[in-house]
Amino acid sequence: MPWPALPIQGLPAWAHLNDVSFNNVKVTNTEGKGYGVVSDRAIEATEHPPPDAPILVTVPHDLVLNAAAVDEHAKEDKNFRLLLDAIGHRSARADVLLFLLVQTALASRPGHSSVGVSNPWTEYLQFLPETVLVPTLWAEDERLLLRGTSLEAAVNAKILALDAEFGLVREKSSDIICWNDLLWAAGGSVSFTDWIRLDALYRSRCLELPRSGESMVPCIDMINHSAAPSAYYEENAKDEVVLLLRPGISIPKGDEITISYGDTKSAAEMLFSYGFIDPQSTADDLVLPLSPFPDDPLAKAKLVAFGQAPKIHVARSEDGTTIGWTSEFAYLMCVNEEDGLEFRILQQTDGARQLRVFWQDEDVTDRTSDFEALIQAHPLSAVLRLRVVTVVEDCFQTQLERLASSTPPGVTASSTQREDCFKTALALREIERNILQGALEALDGEKSSLLADKNVVAYLGLKEAAGSDLAGDEASNEADDFS
Repeated sequence: MPWPALPIQGLPAWAHLNDVSFNNVKVTNTEGKGYGVVSDRAIEATEHPPPDAPILVTVPHDLVLNAAAVDEHAKEDKNFRLLLDAIGHRSARADVLLFLLVQTALASRPGHSSVGVSNPWTEYLQFLPETVLVPTLWAEDERLLLRGTSLEAAVNAKILALDAEFGLVREKSSDIICWNDLLWAAGGSVSFTDWIRLDALYRSRCLELPRSGESMVPCIDMINHSAAPSAYYEENAKDEVVLLLRPGISIPKGDEITISYGDTKSAAEMLFSYGFIDPQSTADDLVLPLSPFPDDPLAKAKLVAFGQAPKIHVARSEDGTTIGWTSEFAYLMCVNEEDGLEFRILQQTDGARQLRVFWQDEDVTDRTSDFEALIQAHPLSAVLRLRVVTVVEDCFQTQLERLASSTPPGVTASSTQREDCFKTALALREIERNILQGALEALDGEKSSLLADKNVVAYLGLKEAAGSDLAGDEASNEADDFS
């Protein structure tokens, strides 16, 4: 249900009607980036911070879109309140997407129904691009380019989550007659692609405001990213969102104004949220999912006690000389009962059962993410560290092999793949291949050092004689009961 597009030349009129001010800048098409903000004349900032910084754009507080704004809108629109109460209040993002869905329907079917109250966002949506090149909006053949990368599982999981959200929205809104007519009746049915698109617009255009938090801000969301930004945004004393020129920056007439979308975001995160990779970014890292040993009887108990999605984070240092990794779950994953790990199920006075975690007879239920420190006092700490290093090394090696085995056969996109998607996927693959290779080299050195430790040598000798594996294979009865 794509909304009718409005030419960007009409944005100044919309801005004037809604008290958005542009000072010596305008929104226009920029080469290779879609819309962007450029200077109308030469602008120069002093070396001093605000209040001397030139104000380029000012957006009133009542145009800022977040969960609070959605709730305010529901006070004016009793029908939307019915919809919000039926489906919303699950997260700030979900509430904003529900609001955008309604505004999309109103923009797409003007005059069709008396339900729904239009506001400035109804028209502003029509200035936004019809598509965003985030991977959730890539075609299936294009998403195959992500096989073996850290985004493969993330994108698949996101699409499944969006599908579940969309199913809930359809089910609940269909029970409300007025909204069923606008959203699902013949000729105006919303599709799953519409929901993915709204999510993509939200993720790619959200700003983290100092006081209002995660919000969409019209017009300022037209500003493109740069690793060397010339401007920044903040909220002033009136709660307006203002775009300010950075101190000491000079902008010639016709040059683009840019902000930073985040200088610590990895290539995968930039592609996932914004649909591009910044070639000038110095952030060189990736995150991989981590699964417990399939034959570990304690696996379910460990996952429940940990309470987060297990992962490994690997990153290159800012100077590019070293690669390090962190994985809180890997340490919990690699200890067992014979090392001093124990799970107990405690019966509370109200009859509820609670899982507690003990290490060396100490209750560490609140420290399950701190096992790297907890094992330091263990007499076989080097052995436990070796287990973790071995697990991480295997994860990196497996990922690198999957990445190599799924490399696209050609150097150009196929007839069913967009060139931008193809080039971006190749760039991500190369970045992650280099990180994984560097990480494996670093791990090889650490593993060799651990294998030379006298406690490790003695332990492995005993295990070899006993025919046991490195990770151990015993579990507690309490954990079996819990599983």
